[in-house]
Amino acid sequence: MEEEANLSINMRRFLLIINCLLLSVGVCGGPLMMRLYFVEGGSRIWFNSWLQTGGWPLTIIPLVILYFYRRKIKGSDTKFYYITPRIFIASFVIGILTGVDAYLYSWGGSKLPVSTSSLLIAAQLAFTAIGAYFIVKLKFTSYSINAVVLLTLGAVLLGMRSNGDRPEGVTSKEYVIGFIMTLLAAALYGLVLPCIELMYLKAKQAITATLVLEIQMVMCFASTAFCTIGMIANKDFQAISREAKHFNLGEGRYYIVVIWSAIIWQCFFVGAVGVIYLSSSLMSGVMIAVLLPITEILGVIFFDEKFSGEKGLSLFLSLWGFVSYFYGEFKQAKKVEKKKIQENEMTTTTQIEHV
Repeated sequence: MEEEANLSINMRRFLLIINCLLLSVGVCGGPLMMRLYFVEGGSRIWFNSWLQTGGWPLTIIPLVILYFYRRKIKGSDTKFYYITPRIFIASFVIGILTGVDAYLYSWGGSKLPVSTSSLLIAAQLAFTAIGAYFIVKLKFTSYSINAVVLLTLGAVLLGMRSNGDRPEGVTSKEYVIGFIMTLLAAALYGLVLPCIELMYLKAKQAITATLVLEIQMVMCFASTAFCTIGMIANKDFQAISREAKHFNLGEGRYYIVVIWSAIIWQCFFVGAVGVIYLSSSLMSGVMIAVLLPITEILGVIFFDEKFSGEKGLSLFLSLWGFVSYFYGEFKQAKKVEKKKIQENEMTTTTQIEHV
């Protein structure tokens, strides 16, 4: 059977789980790798921004696999790619915005501890919800509203005492600027997610897994190109070898950190667009928010950050919001399935009557 846009319910659920896992790896691992880079002596913000999307060539692997899968079924008439010039341009523009967001996020991450990313998540979820409402006309249910409120409250609680977590060597002014840059990054990416969903809706062609990966590759390529220009202007390419030699963990481990950063961040972007394709931009935002407590705990473990009572309460609220959202999704899926069964029964009855 050829790759179809209309996947079965079970296949969609399976792919959704896979993309949620990829997103989880990116959300939890990305900020930790970024913080490790800066804590152990890295200082090139443009280079760190580049790493967030620099792993885009990895997307070629699943695209090649899907191509040969289609070719096995259809033969030599198989199309090599599905992306149209119109979608390519839209993807490229969104990719540039992603590059700007990566720079803002890296700047904030160079000055703030991992725990302060809670503020970014809180703002991002709010902007994603607002953007999804206005851009793609997403209808809210009582469960999704409850989830957004709980996850936002939980994330804000995590950031309430962020001033007490100011890293050593970071001035108050740098901390405030990093805080502002992080919020700007949250606002921008919170609007990027609904824009991706809108692109799917306006594509005027079947949205397949292949097309989603092609869109993702173009977005990350555009973002990487944008950051490459920044690296050239800032002379980061000449500084990488010097930075590696003075890296606290050693030169070899510097490159290991760099390579794994690119791989893990690519998991984040592939997972994010995959979740939007299989569900919605709001769910992608909710997934990012609900993974926050895990990122916080890992920050405590690996970087000796404090785990306060606020973080414990935030964990409870985040899990509550997570359960609320997916319970609502489960009820909605059951409702749609029941409606389809009733429609099929009515169709069958009508056909019998005509006979």
